[in-house]
Amino acid sequence: MNPVFLWQNALIRATRRTHKPILALPLVIVLSACSGTAPDNLGIKDGSLAACPDSPNCVNSQASDAQHAIEPLPLKGSPEQTQAHLKALLSEEPQVRLVEEAPGYLRAEFSSTLMRFVDDVEFMIGASAVDVRSASRLGYSDFDVNRKRIEQLRQRLSE
Repeated sequence: MNPVFLWQNALIRATRRTHKPILALPLVIVLSACSGTAPDNLGIKDGSLAACPDSPNCVNSQASDAQHAIEPLPLKGSPEQTQAHLKALLSEEPQVRLVEEAPGYLRAEFSSTLMRFVDDVEFMIGASAVDVRSASRLGYSDFDVNRKRIEQLRQRLSE
């Protein structure tokens, strides 16, 4: 059953018992609306990650334009060791959920603290480097959050 529906029912029952208006219901609806749904173009297709949209809230190591381009991540040992290391780093991050794992591929969802905006982050682990794509699901500008996230992961991977 839909978690938002369960919340709504619980809040309605609580309101009936206390006869006090509960203002949390609109907040629950707004916060769940900020997450959006995962795009259908994620994953590896023809050996590549999806291109970034025109908006500046995405970085991609396979992009050729300066606005979206970012360097691939270096390997840390073999591709398999690098994937295991990346997976460990992601598990240490707050508000990150690993949603897909396959040989040579990881996809995670990063949620913002306040409004629960979701960014989809993908790693394609190759023989010589890790191609990466990090994109916001909603909005236009992300104030370079996706770029900073990948650069922080780059630093942590090199430690």
